[in-house]
Amino acid sequence: MTDSETMLGLAEPLQRIVSRKFTTAFNARDVIFSPTSLAHLRAKGGASFQLRYCPALKKKPQGDNSASEKKSTGSQFDPFADPAPELLIARIPNPKPTHALVLNKYPVIHNHFIIATEANKPQTDILEEDDVGLAYACLRAWEDQDQKNGSSRLFAFFNSGEHSGASQVHRHLQFLPVEDVASSATPEWDLLIDGMTVRAHPELALFHDPSIPISHFSTPLEKGMSPADLHRKYVLLMRAALSSAQSPGQPLKEDLVIQRNGKTLLSYNLGMTTDRMAICPRSQEAAAIPGAGPESSVPVNGTVLAGTLMVKDEDEWITLQGNHALLDGMLTSIGYPLASWQKSGVKI
Repeated sequence: MTDSETMLGLAEPLQRIVSRKFTTAFNARDVIFSPTSLAHLRAKGGASFQLRYCPALKKKPQGDNSASEKKSTGSQFDPFADPAPELLIARIPNPKPTHALVLNKYPVIHNHFIIATEANKPQTDILEEDDVGLAYACLRAWEDQDQKNGSSRLFAFFNSGEHSGASQVHRHLQFLPVEDVASSATPEWDLLIDGMTVRAHPELALFHDPSIPISHFSTPLEKGMSPADLHRKYVLLMRAALSSAQSPGQPLKEDLVIQRNGKTLLSYNLGMTTDRMAICPRSQEAAAIPGAGPESSVPVNGTVLAGTLMVKDEDEWITLQGNHALLDGMLTSIGYPLASWQKSGVKI
């Protein structure tokens, strides 16, 4: 067992547990998998995006992206209150669990799973040390298992706030295996977060990718970081995102207040791999695609930091493929202008 798996309290490697659970649930139709068509888009600056088309998700019940159909909290359905046994992967850490790992009930990617707090904590509150610490342990456990057999990676993302694309109010982060996201249909695609290596601040460990046309920041992660260290990185990104959104062109204040009574002061998407954590402040949940009809509305969530987007409408699918320039307009409408405190880009 790896150190990360020991921290999680798992009896078997995480990758094996998730794969077996997904296969069983898939065969029993306990998860409702929707296949997608794929295309490759490129922003004007060169950023590469994977576009998925999934008309089946038009029929998906709104607000149910995961685990249980048994319980609700008041009038608000809570899929994480009592995860269905056929979707529950594990409760972590063992023997005193604070979080649950569950399969996504309506995946478009194989082995899509979620980490949710056992207690019903708000999705809009600032993440806590155990949230980022356990999420990172999952990323590391998945990757460490395959060190001898080649690289296998997870991408984690978190949607917070009314403009972020979040569909549940119960706090949760999501995981996508990078190899399951990648496809021979889009060989040009690379994980977007990996390219966020141009310095965005002269002193602080903040970086970005100028080819992406909206404000975003990343910070490198080192192996062996404690939950407290990871949380400090997260807070740094939150301050950078809030500053760029609310005070563009002004110096970044390292003591900037990012929450009030626990609730964060902006909508944002967070992305994470074992090497890097990234953030994208959000101004709007969905983007209209010109020429795709009067009802065009494409929701965008944290997968934007992976470089993958999804549409459910055929007109949007056809229109975006026919005019890649629309991608820039789509992105700028859901975020804030690209920002940096660094006069000249320096890569690491």
